[in-house]
Amino acid sequence: MSKQWINYHHLFYFMTIAELNSISKAAEKLLLGQPTLSAQLKQFEDSLGVQLFERQHKKLILTEHGKLALEYARNIFKMGDEMYEALHDRLKPSKINIQLGALDSVAKQVMLQLTQAAMMIAPCSISLVEGKFEELMRDLASHKVDLVISNFLPKLEATKGMYHKVISKRPLGIYGSPEFKSLRKKFPQSLNNQPLVLPTYDSQMRYDLEHWLRLNQVSVDVIAETQDTALKKLMATNSMAMIPAASHTVERQILSGELILIGEMNNVTEELYLISAHRKIANPVAAELMKTFTI
Repeated sequence: MSKQWINYHHLFYFMTIAELNSISKAAEKLLLGQPTLSAQLKQFEDSLGVQLFERQHKKLILTEHGKLALEYARNIFKMGDEMYEALHDRLKPSKINIQLGALDSVAKQVMLQLTQAAMMIAPCSISLVEGKFEELMRDLASHKVDLVISNFLPKLEATKGMYHKVISKRPLGIYGSPEFKSLRKKFPQSLNNQPLVLPTYDSQMRYDLEHWLRLNQVSVDVIAETQDTALKKLMATNSMAMIPAASHTVERQILSGELILIGEMNNVTEELYLISAHRKIANPVAAELMKTFTI
C-alpha cells in the first residue's frame, strides 16, 4: 500500500476556513476565488477519506475528524514557523504550554502541587481542565490534554496507547465536625444509621468504601453523593454529615478545628494516578512530570 502524502497547501486552506468559520472569508484572506477554495477543500477531504465539515444551514460545523485535523494543523504550522526562526537564529525561548486535567473528585491541593511542579521544571503556561472520567480520557487520547490526575483507572480495553503511575496512596478516615466526636467510641459500629456524604460511582473510592462497610456490617445514611470535594467538606464543616477523606485533603479544616478524625478505615486507601497517552512528539514538561511527580 503506497504512502498517502498530505497536500500542505490544502491543509493550510482547511485551517484558515476552520478558524474563520467561513469559506468566503477564508477566500478573501487567501486571495482565492470562493469556488476554487471550495474545490480545494473537497479535494482535501477526498484525499483524507473523511468529512471535515458538516454543512448546516449555510454554516460550516467541524466534525470530530475536523476538530482533530485542526489540532494537528495548528501544531504542524506552529512547528514550521519555529523551524524557520531556528534556522535563521531568531528563535526566542518561549513558554511551553501544558494542558492538565483532573477528575472533579481530585482535591484542588493536588492540582496546585502538580502545577507548581510543572513550573519548576521549565517556564510554562498551564491550562487546567476538570471533568468526568470518560471526557478526560477522550481528551487525553486526542491529545487535547497532556496529563490527567485520576483516582480511577481506565478499563483494560481503553488503555491502548496510555500509561500511568501511582502518585499518591494515602489511608482514608472518617471526618466530621466536633458534633460527631462521641462516635469515636465503638468505631466503626458507631457509624450505623449516621449521615455520610459519599463519592459517586465514578470513583474507585466508592466501591472500596462500600466493601469496607459490608465487612464491618455497618449501614449508613447516605444523604448525598458528589465528586465535588469542596462541597463535601462544606457539608461536613456545617455538621450535615461526615465524609471519608485522606488527611491531607482536609488538613486546613483539621487545623482550624472545623473537622476531627472520627476513626481510621483499616486497609482502605485512596490512590491517585497520573495518566498520559503516547505521543510521537512528547511535551517535555509532561514527560518529566511522569518521571518525577509524586505527592
